[in-house]
Amino acid sequence: MTPGAKDPLYTILRSKREVSRLQILVEIAEHQPAVRQQEIAAKLGVTPQAISEYIRELTDEGLVAASGRGNYEVTRIGVEWILENAEALEAYARHIRRDIIQQVSIWAAIAAEDLKTGDEVGVFMKGGWLYAGKKKQAATGTVVADAKKDEDVGVARLSGIIDHREGGIRVCKVPRIQHGGSRRVNQKRLSEVLKGAEVVAAVGVEAFIALRMAGRKPDMFYGAREGVIEAAFHGLECVIVIVDEEFTDFLKRLESAGIGYTIHDLIAP
Repeated sequence: MTPGAKDPLYTILRSKREVSRLQILVEIAEHQPAVRQQEIAAKLGVTPQAISEYIRELTDEGLVAASGRGNYEVTRIGVEWILENAEALEAYARHIRRDIIQQVSIWAAIAAEDLKTGDEVGVFMKGGWLYAGKKKQAATGTVVADAKKDEDVGVARLSGIIDHREGGIRVCKVPRIQHGGSRRVNQKRLSEVLKGAEVVAAVGVEAFIALRMAGRKPDMFYGAREGVIEAAFHGLECVIVIVDEEFTDFLKRLESAGIGYTIHDLIAP
């Protein structure tokens, strides 16, 4: 093997022809032994004649074995060739993600203190916001421009894992107006559920009024369902007061999002 053969820029990515050879081998492996050259041609955007020529070359090189008209199989050598180039592509993709994208991506955070260009900082979550400060953290990066405390700051070359805990959502069901609306809400129970909540949302006028009667103006009304999910993802404890006919669908949405929740039935007898 020649020097640099593990480099995808030297091997598989050096020409469109090499890419086509890999794609054809993969297609043969997926559909062997009955291989439809016209379907491969349509999928790769080339002519059937070109596919036929490629397969003839691959057969001559021992990467493909022919066992009759239209019957082809990838040989052991062909499988090794596919795996070798797939590994090179995977390594190249990792290089792009870890080395290239990290260097050019700039994350916006809040400066926990005065910071200077080039400072090495720890990046952490607090109150649902991303912060950068000089204290050591599990995730680190480099400041790209001077920033005063509490200003927005750009952080590049982010590495490590940001310490993060998802918040929970307390889902409170209230009746529609046809069934009593806010008048049938157990206000004492609602007040207890609201304790310690960082974000409060309402879905439905009945829910909005129930919260107002409890002395709490909701932080969200329009777009409240997705808003509390986003807030919980950022580590905030949330309460959503929601009318009963929207309740079940919202629980399904929480299940699909993988967010932890508790249910509180606020409907008084």
